[in-house]
Amino acid sequence: MGARSRIEWTDASWNPVTGCTEVSAGCDHCYARDLAARFAGTAAYPNGFELTLRPKHLYDPLRWRRPRRVFVNSMSDLFHHLVPTQYIAKVFATMALAPAHTFQILTKRPGRMASLLTSAAFRELVVTELPTVIEAASAVRAPSDRSVRQEIPDLVEWPLVNVWAGVSVESQKWANVRIPVLQRTPAAVRFLSMEPLLSHVRLCDCDGAAYEIQRHPFLVNLSCPLHGTVPLDWIIVGGESGPRARPMHPAWPRGIQQACQASGVAYLFKQWGEWAPCPDTGAGRDDVFRFPDGVGMRRVGRREAGRELDGKTWDEYPATVGGAA
Repeated sequence: MGARSRIEWTDASWNPVTGCTEVSAGCDHCYARDLAARFAGTAAYPNGFELTLRPKHLYDPLRWRRPRRVFVNSMSDLFHHLVPTQYIAKVFATMALAPAHTFQILTKRPGRMASLLTSAAFRELVVTELPTVIEAASAVRAPSDRSVRQEIPDLVEWPLVNVWAGVSVESQKWANVRIPVLQRTPAAVRFLSMEPLLSHVRLCDCDGAAYEIQRHPFLVNLSCPLHGTVPLDWIIVGGESGPRARPMHPAWPRGIQQACQASGVAYLFKQWGEWAPCPDTGAGRDDVFRFPDGVGMRRVGRREAGRELDGKTWDEYPATVGGAA
């Protein structure tokens, strides 16, 4: 349920909720669904992948002394419509009282996230949950432990400086839908997880459509997620893994990396996934996939495919103002 994670861009996972439902093509081969199905009926996943609140794990981060980056709900979506608003407020209250950690929230439901995080009523609900969390913190940690706030702040800084808000984007369609909503969401850091990346995605929509375009009042589209008034802070890109993985064309992550480099947005290339670029298309081989432009990809497995893009490991992170860096 947490503590350590093998996901490249985080240190730990925290799952106060497990289970989810599909919303788009990026969910087709969901690792979380497969894992929950495998261990359905156990203490870890008593209801399989059916959405389940896990209050037993609600205060887990308060037990952790070492600052870390924490992926919130790696096995669910915090903003799923079946998660009660008050429960989400409890999650945010826990994060507010654990300032040593950086919490990374990723959702495919940005509409509800934006609605709550722009709501004064939700912020007040978070504040009302703080005494409950403080009481829970005193039960799991020593009173002298400074990694947990022991008093209710007079004013909860909003947005929380140690909470990053992200959306999943697998295609141009969902980039167009989810990114603008993310830009309207108050957050210390806004990021994309483009994994699995299933098609070419053009992020820069400035006039001229050139990634190398420089900021200029007559050329920059103010809504552009790279050059506009609310630019993204971080972009993660990765191919799909697992037995049914779909290959990722090398031009897709390369184009995004070049766009990020030109605009100063932090870029992390997580993995190729099951498929790696190969110069020999190997006509007739079952383990080779050829894109329409002739580029070939060979199924070699996630480990052998690795994380290098054009001979380099891209492990950039955004500048932070709070929490673990």
